[in-house]
Amino acid sequence: MASRALRRVFVYGTLKRGEPNHHLLADADNGYAKFICKGSTNRRFPLVVATRYNIPFLLDKPGTGSYVTGEIYEVDDPLMEQLDVLEDYRKLYDRQIEDINVGIEGGNVPCWLYLLRNCPDRLLQLPMLTEYKNTLEKPYSRRPPGKVNIFEELLKGDE
Repeated sequence: MASRALRRVFVYGTLKRGEPNHHLLADADNGYAKFICKGSTNRRFPLVVATRYNIPFLLDKPGTGSYVTGEIYEVDDPLMEQLDVLEDYRKLYDRQIEDINVGIEGGNVPCWLYLLRNCPDRLLQLPMLTEYKNTLEKPYSRRPPGKVNIFEELLKGDE
């Protein structure tokens, strides 16, 4: 049996345990995913919640915002493809490798993370979080598949 190539990915929003999209990581039909540990970004990034769907966005503005807390998973290629679909990779988000701090003993772990590229500057005026949690005040809402262009939502400014 051929071995699977595994990648480490850092999730900071709706994919974390207890959040609305965690089922994508938990469902073995989507591919292999294993929780490794919690961590936080080594660089500051703005993490904001925006659009009428209350989606968490990590903005590609390093040095602004906070050290963002999330979870590290090992995933295989089929699962990474599922994440790329969810994050609308290359259209809305890009992904890059960043060092994630896992504490004194563990040091830093290089992980893929998804960043919103070319974001409207007004997103930087929104409250910046250190950790995303789905809340009653700003509940995450699933958008209808294929019917909503999130980038257009961001440009419209429906926060």
